[in-house]
Amino acid sequence: MSEKYELIDAEKDTLTELGERKYTITKMCGWLEVSTSGYYEWRDRGESATAQRHAYLALLVGKVFEDSDETYGYRRIHAQLTRWGETASPELVRTIMRELDLVPCQPRPRRGLTDADPAAGPIPDLVNRDFTAEHPGEKMVGDITY
Repeated sequence: MSEKYELIDAEKDTLTELGERKYTITKMCGWLEVSTSGYYEWRDRGESATAQRHAYLALLVGKVFEDSDETYGYRRIHAQLTRWGETASPELVRTIMRELDLVPCQPRPRRGLTDADPAAGPIPDLVNRDFTAEHPGEKMVGDITY
């Protein structure tokens, strides 16, 4: 129902080229099959307690996400909210993150490459590039590269 009221509210200030209202609220309510009094009651009603709590949690989720350098996912944010004494389900935190378009970036650990010792010199070729063997286990070779 509130979607219809939101549409009426968005379109009520639409003007024609002459500067007149394009549609009256009464006509729009009739087209959408809602009562005019219901629209005005919806418009003048304050935000519900659930919506207020949702907005408050959205602020907290945004703060935790920003403080974590945008790396925390919904599980860690939920854990942080729990440490702060706020009760919210992990799924609610996940929903709020989706509404705010918060996507965590999890940097992968950098794997350092081994630096060759300059004093070691070249590696000798003990099999002279001949990898064939007459018996199993006669020539054992290996290669470790990144």
